[in-house]
Amino acid sequence: MSDNRFATEDESRAVAEAAREEQWKQRSFMKELFAGSLSLSLIHPHPEPDAEEQTRAADFLARLETFANEHIDGDAFDQEGWVPDAVLEGLAELGAFGIKIPQQYGGLALSQVSYNRALAIVSSRCASTGAFLSAHQSIGVPTPLVLFGTEEQKQKYLPRLAKGALSAFALTEAEVGSDPANMSTVAELSEDGSHYVLNGEKLWTTNGPRADLMVVMARTPPREGVKSKRPISAFIVERDWEGVEVGHICRFMGLHGISNGVMHFRNVKVPKENLLWGEGLGLKLALITLNTGRLALPAFCTAGAKTCVEVSRKWAAERVQWGAPVGKHDAVAQMLGRMTADTFAMDAVVELTAAMSDAKRFDIRLEAAAGKLWHSEKAWVLVNDALQIRGGRGYETAASLKARGEMPAPLERMVRDMRINLIFEGSSEIMRLFIAREAVDRHLAVAGDMVNPRAPMGRRIAAALKAGVFYAGWYPTRWLGWGRWPRYGEFGPLAGHLRYVDRTARRLARSLFYAMVRFGPGLEKRQAVLGRLVDIGSELFVMTACCVSAARRTRQDPADLTAHELADHACRLARLRIRGHFRELFRNEDSRTYRLAQRTLEGRYAWLENGNVSGPDSSTAGDDSSSAPAEGMFDQSTTSGASAAGVA
Repeated sequence: MSDNRFATEDESRAVAEAAREEQWKQRSFMKELFAGSLSLSLIHPHPEPDAEEQTRAADFLARLETFANEHIDGDAFDQEGWVPDAVLEGLAELGAFGIKIPQQYGGLALSQVSYNRALAIVSSRCASTGAFLSAHQSIGVPTPLVLFGTEEQKQKYLPRLAKGALSAFALTEAEVGSDPANMSTVAELSEDGSHYVLNGEKLWTTNGPRADLMVVMARTPPREGVKSKRPISAFIVERDWEGVEVGHICRFMGLHGISNGVMHFRNVKVPKENLLWGEGLGLKLALITLNTGRLALPAFCTAGAKTCVEVSRKWAAERVQWGAPVGKHDAVAQMLGRMTADTFAMDAVVELTAAMSDAKRFDIRLEAAAGKLWHSEKAWVLVNDALQIRGGRGYETAASLKARGEMPAPLERMVRDMRINLIFEGSSEIMRLFIAREAVDRHLAVAGDMVNPRAPMGRRIAAALKAGVFYAGWYPTRWLGWGRWPRYGEFGPLAGHLRYVDRTARRLARSLFYAMVRFGPGLEKRQAVLGRLVDIGSELFVMTACCVSAARRTRQDPADLTAHELADHACRLARLRIRGHFRELFRNEDSRTYRLAQRTLEGRYAWLENGNVSGPDSSTAGDDSSSAPAEGMFDQSTTSGASAAGVA
């Protein structure tokens, strides 16, 4: 257990694969989309929330909105670098720390739809305050405990959590980001078997310095019956136990009000009954938890996007330059139009994925990952466009604007806060690998041994025969199918977009197959190619969500066609992006760019850096801050990378 060497590629892959959910026990819309099928009946008509739950939620959300308006001041918390205890206590009194905890344990037992709406209300006032609620409930102790805890664990901890005991999740270490195989924190069972002795250090633990409870991931000794050779287990740890210490408070570019730090665990005695689920199941627990926990971040992004639209719309209508409001000038109008259509798309996906989660009849691991990926990247574009539209007033702080008597639009703060979304809960790069791995799962089940150079020749031959039989029947069906008029006619003017999704899904499946044939075992190294395939699938899902959402709104109010207008334009923009991805799929400069990057690493172009004055710390290339994994920041981000290794 004292072995601190870096894991090999094979060891990292083994840890990742052991943590994957191998079975698809329920249907997945996106999995079928990647296989070439538009299974529209899965999500249309749009799943609807429970009426009784929505009534209970409406009262809570109304009280939460009032509290947020009266007590949550994002600009003040940002300047002070602190969310006041009184605010967290007030949220706890409302029940905001137990939104999804069952009622028998003191929680509100509300849906994912309602949870997302609550997070949107809070984060629209202050992203840092929203992060407290999300880190506590999405990946902190409550959700893993509800899903995997024993009844004794639930009775002991859930009432405390529902009342406001803050929780955190501790995974990341200086050498552990998207590659948990390198974990050095260890938990060893005592000689009498009554407790584990926990030792290690965790980095970027969101809520950690102020948390009462936390889920801590640690390596446990390999044992008979434990699948992984480098097992990682999850433990519930109480903050006030001896040996639990805050080593450092971390400060960041944005989210100044969050509580995040380095946590030390020195000979911490963790009762055996605080092991969650079982030894060696820690990463699997984290990944399953993230299937729904990851839905919170798109809700945050969408709330920010709506603020961007509102601020930009008002400014573009009021600000006059060259004889007309700036929104009348094409350059600004293009940004505002895209912003509006994309915000509708973001909202459609958030509502749909949350409803799918609540329905309990879907496997949403791909939809949740795609939502996180698409929303975080789109929100970053949106907030930059909003700043650009506001110009100097976008770059100026809200406090300075207010002091000058102008509207204190917080775009400068939002840009800083929004940037982390592309990194935590799975960086964009890791999300693409995660989705790609799941997208090719069916192909690997059929032909995995055929393209695996480590497989014995006998297994490779058997896999080749099996693949030949499968693809002889499968491949022709990726060409067949009617994706033309009059199919999907009930969607009116949006039917053409769904027909496009139908046809393009089959093309995507064929392209994925071509990539596997073309690159074979090397496909996992062609991450740019995989990324384009993933982006196509994500865009198709977004298009479908737009159409389904617009149809739902039209059923509620047939006279209102505004949603159709927004869905139509969002789909048109998505089609442009999809065409670009297909065009560059196999005709690109990926190999040359890779070679150039390797030469850069070798220092071949170091002369390019001449002319700058290096800072005093520029030579500390080997310290923890620069050698830490780039894939994750706050540690709820990093578990999503655990199943990314070994795409093919």
